[in-house]
Amino acid sequence: MLKTRFAAFLALAAFILVSGCSPAERDQSAAATEQQTEQQVELRSAAVAMPDRYGAEVAEQILKAGGNAVDAGIAAGLALAVSYPEAGNIGGGGFMLIRMNGEDFFIDYREKAPGAADRDMYLDVNGDVVKGLSLIGHLAVGVPGTVAGFWEAHQRFGTLPWRDLVMPAVRIAEEGFEVPDKLGGGMLTRLERYEGKTNFADYFGDMKTGELHKQPELAATLRRIADNGVDEFYKGETAELIVAEMERGNGLITMEDLANYKAVWRDPIRADWRNYRIVSAPPPSSGGVGLVQMLKIRDYIDHHFEGIEHNSAQYVHVVAEIEKRVFADRAEYLGDPDFVDARVDELLDDDYIQGRAQEVNPEAISMDVGPGTEFEPHDTTHYSVLDQWGNAVSNTYTLNLGFGSGVVVRGAGFLLNDEMDDFAIKAGVPNAFGVVGSQANEIEPGKRMLSSMTPTILLRDDDVAMVVGTPGGSTIFTSVFQAIMNVMDFGMSPLEANGAARFHHQLLPPDVILTQPDSPLPEETLSLLGDLGYKTRAIYNYGDLQMIYDDGETVRAASDPRNRGQSRIIEIAAETDQ
Repeated sequence: MLKTRFAAFLALAAFILVSGCSPAERDQSAAATEQQTEQQVELRSAAVAMPDRYGAEVAEQILKAGGNAVDAGIAAGLALAVSYPEAGNIGGGGFMLIRMNGEDFFIDYREKAPGAADRDMYLDVNGDVVKGLSLIGHLAVGVPGTVAGFWEAHQRFGTLPWRDLVMPAVRIAEEGFEVPDKLGGGMLTRLERYEGKTNFADYFGDMKTGELHKQPELAATLRRIADNGVDEFYKGETAELIVAEMERGNGLITMEDLANYKAVWRDPIRADWRNYRIVSAPPPSSGGVGLVQMLKIRDYIDHHFEGIEHNSAQYVHVVAEIEKRVFADRAEYLGDPDFVDARVDELLDDDYIQGRAQEVNPEAISMDVGPGTEFEPHDTTHYSVLDQWGNAVSNTYTLNLGFGSGVVVRGAGFLLNDEMDDFAIKAGVPNAFGVVGSQANEIEPGKRMLSSMTPTILLRDDDVAMVVGTPGGSTIFTSVFQAIMNVMDFGMSPLEANGAARFHHQLLPPDVILTQPDSPLPEETLSLLGDLGYKTRAIYNYGDLQMIYDDGETVRAASDPRNRGQSRIIEIAAETDQ
């Protein structure tokens, strides 16, 4: 035991020491420390699945330094706030699902409407929605929750000092990250979107593929957060800079809004399914409810799936019939549980789900299933962590639209979200992305907007079997569902499951199936769907699945092969009694 703790101490000391070294020096030191540790203690497999290499590198180093899954998840999330600016953030919010020492926990750090927000704030004098007002600029911003959420998680479960989890992000911001092609290549479109409306170009206009992009203001902000903790963001200099930015653009967030923000611990969604326990996101996310409904409806109508092939027209149709009913429930009932009764127990009641399953029509399109939603913004990010003690983190967080509102806090260097668009801007009327909602998701001061984020953990005999999640707006829980089915029903590896062609249907329009342009469904499937009366539409390449899967013998991790993510299996010294 003393040898184990001494090895962990050596690893932590080495990690802190090399944070200021060159990349070559860091690699040499990490290799030497790893060799020392391997000689002294038992090794166990940990795993990370991250949306980029910087997040993967930081998470790996934290785990090797003796940190647990929560430590690694926090450090990776802060690193992604630098290197993954389209979705990684400290100016947004999200959800962290935690499996720690055999128990499940869920921290809700979703953004909230400012105190001055009101139901009709995006309507003109005629009561019509003002296009774009909830998407671009200062008025689109909800009170950020990421720093509060990470701080709460650290206070409860962190084992390494807070500062040591923030400093890797500081280093990346100071030294710069290499701009990937998918980020730099699309920058012209982003600049056009925000031109004349925000200060986005001042901070990101010079990003070029393959070059280092440095963010000195963000580095200074992160260093203050490292030194002063959560109060720096919500009550200190950073808070003052946020409010000054709001005043420049007629935004609503005040010092009082920031000081009053709190991340909330909630009971996760739990359900038994096959030989697994599903643990997922509760409201204000619709993701966990939707995922459990889909998995259970699928098994109630197992006979409809007999003999049909993966991504065949019949498979797509029956899954679309399931999705349609889940999205009808989502639109009608779900919202912030601090403001509305989301009726989760009723929606997850087995008798209710079985009744919904009986409505599925295996032969024709159900055209009228009640109110529902169409399309949500999709620029979010997810990552999965499994540590050497069997603890896990499944974290999904977002700015909403790619690069959020396009507003950068001047002097602080970070982007602010445009999450206000995730409210029902006007009940029953589609917002800028076609989302239709009910009174349950109307704007109210201090209310959290409805989400589809679905950080999920599957347990087998109380041990972590799968850690999974994805970005993708309203496509999130349908993508997670398909990934789980790809593994469980079709025997795919995590990489195959993540990389398989995905499809999506969500009630409105009732006869449209959405696909991805870079991985389309087979031509035969598309043709037969047309014969059934469906229209198929290739939209954006939604989703970026990050999966860790332990089949009981081998731990495997995979990032969506379409994107720039990295996954790693890490052999780490572990204390046997952690």
